[in-house]
Amino acid sequence: MRVDAVIYVNDTLKELLHEDQSLRQITNAATLPGVVKPVIGMPDIHEGFGLPIGGVMAIEEKGVISAGAVGYDINCGVRLLRTNLEAAHFNKELLYKLIERIEYYVPTGIGKKGRHKGITRLIFDDVVHNGVEAVIKAGFGKKSDLNFIEEGGKLSGADISAVSKEAQERGEEQLGTLGGGNHFIEIQQVDSIFDEKLAERFGLFKGQIAAMIHTGSRGFGHQIATDYTKILWEAAKKYGVDVPEKGLAAAPIDSKEGKAYYKAMAAAVNFAFSNRQIIMFDVIKAFEDVLKKSSESMGFRLVYDVAHNIAKWEEHGGKKLLVHRKGATRALPAGHPQNPSFYKESGHPALIPGSMGTGSYVVVGTEKAAETFYSVNHGAGRRLSRNKAKKITKEEFEKAMGDVIYNVRSFKDIVDESPLAYKDVEEVISVLSERGITTPVARLVPLAVVKGAD
Repeated sequence: MRVDAVIYVNDTLKELLHEDQSLRQITNAATLPGVVKPVIGMPDIHEGFGLPIGGVMAIEEKGVISAGAVGYDINCGVRLLRTNLEAAHFNKELLYKLIERIEYYVPTGIGKKGRHKGITRLIFDDVVHNGVEAVIKAGFGKKSDLNFIEEGGKLSGADISAVSKEAQERGEEQLGTLGGGNHFIEIQQVDSIFDEKLAERFGLFKGQIAAMIHTGSRGFGHQIATDYTKILWEAAKKYGVDVPEKGLAAAPIDSKEGKAYYKAMAAAVNFAFSNRQIIMFDVIKAFEDVLKKSSESMGFRLVYDVAHNIAKWEEHGGKKLLVHRKGATRALPAGHPQNPSFYKESGHPALIPGSMGTGSYVVVGTEKAAETFYSVNHGAGRRLSRNKAKKITKEEFEKAMGDVIYNVRSFKDIVDESPLAYKDVEEVISVLSERGITTPVARLVPLAVVKGAD
């Protein structure tokens, strides 16, 4: 190890560290050239491919870039929409109608193609280079939405020439699709407000209906990660970079291969921001269809959109660093110059979903978040592997879901996403809150969930 690794857990979560390979993976990351102390493990840390999910790794300019420290679902992220609607007026019949209409507009599940592919094929090149601005020009949302998306919905430096034809073909037809696994669209109720002033700034109030979207770059990003894991693994040998395992495949940032990966990754980042923008547009349309009201009269507004799996150039401690976040969320405090203008004085919202049967949180980072490179956890974090979770019985699954309704016909299609497969989100949230790194603002609980089957 070139630097220390620091993991943020309490006594309960600490016991779970010994149930997988996350400790070994995070110490491996601390051996890479150019790594800056410390490598961080978030409270939701669990085993991934290469860097553990819930890992943060910052690298100096003369160091390496790692595909495995970004992940396969490049820019998997979360977007939150607020409304003026009150949950008290939403019964189960209405919620079922809403999720059925959302499914009509948003294809769900592995390999599904988007309903807008006639448009998205035409604008694909613009999307990967210019992000959300491209889909807004095509009619999906308003220009003001750009003020409420990390990086304004565009990571600079994308270049489609660095992306394989196979990845391009997978991407052209998948804009506006949800995917499977842990991705979801939830209709939520604001259950608790912890900071009235910040909640008001974010447009949140108790009893409010909100919608949360969790998805990423789909097959496009997955293919890019697959391609560059191989490319960077071979490049490491070529440049004499000692990488402890293929999952952490890395090459010098300024090498031909390193530069190419960044260009391709940025293309996937822009794709994912645009994917969530189109899904948001379709979710709002579903509400308009079912409730027979305009989006304006319902008070729909984008609260924020955050990335989970990304590598970005940022300044920390006076140094320019390439910060890899894999299953971690940036959380800039009040007054930080990189905040969007609307959230300059408050700090931007960081969105932390739980499982589909438990609460999700809106928090904001504090000045103390500098010790984590202004990063917080991205969710509750898995407790059970997918194979182990598939052994959960129907009775156990239904009890864990409680009154939350869901769209899939068989519980077996989503049992590996059961609340029982995840850590206690309350425990996870409390770790950084008690450390003074985050300020909780609100908790939202799911009323209805749209999932895609694997």
